Amino acid sequence: MLTEAWQLSGSVSLRPERFGALAYDFRTRRLSFLKTPTLVDVVRRLGDSPTVLDALTGAGVDASQQAAYVRALSGLATSGLLVPQHPSPSAPVSVPAASQEGP
Repeated sequence: MLTEAWQLSGSVSLRPERFGALAYDFRTRRLSFLKTPTLVDVVRRLGDSPTVLDALTGAGVDASQQAAYVRALSGLATSGLLVPQHPSPSAPVSVPAASQEGP
């Protein structure tokens, strides 16, 4: 998971709380708890980060704590709150010009 790109599902909303955040999935109506502010920071960074490791590093998660965060993120992915990032096309798709010949 560390080298993969993930993001918060579009159907999920985060509500900040003192302990971290509540994550509500409007599609499944599932409510989950993000138990630390640092985990919330990591989840918010995922969409703008090329890998989970980059999001962890950006949130200041120490290497000794990364395994615990990966377990938490894996649980969020299993429940559908996190989804893989979809790569954006690097080049525009070319469409062949219509033929000038008649039918």
